[in-house]
Amino acid sequence: MAGSKALLLLLCAAAVLLTPASAAEDGLTKFKLYWHDVLAGTSPTAIRIAQAASSNSSSKDEIGRAQGTYTFADQATFGLLMNMNFVFTAGDYKGSGLTIYGRNEVLSAVREMSIIGGTGKFRMARGYVEARTMDSGAKSGETVVEYTVYVKAAAAS
Repeated sequence: MAGSKALLLLLCAAAVLLTPASAAEDGLTKFKLYWHDVLAGTSPTAIRIAQAASSNSSSKDEIGRAQGTYTFADQATFGLLMNMNFVFTAGDYKGSGLTIYGRNEVLSAVREMSIIGGTGKFRMARGYVEARTMDSGAKSGETVVEYTVYVKAAAAS
């Protein structure tokens, strides 16, 4: 009987230890941003070789810039290797940045890529982003992708 009580106590303790902490307790920050890849107009943000011109219709306030590269990384599907920094120039994260790296299979509804580092408020960041294409840019020349960011950073010193 004593052995059964000890086992029950051990299982209860294990259940408590394995229960995920809430976002506030574990330091996880979650937010959304919209990445615009403008291939045409007066202020393009990317250059695609042999792409026809079109107009830019974005009217949202800019909170930062994506800086980096993406290259085609697959012969069978529309897969990209993304290597970029989200550099925040306004808002709560002004002066901070996140480094994103990973495979982006563009035609999938949701793509997941790793957060492998950060600066400022995101120093020593780890996490991931989920990317969802909102507008492919086929008509507008502007691709819009919603990024949901899940990130943990080192405690402020």
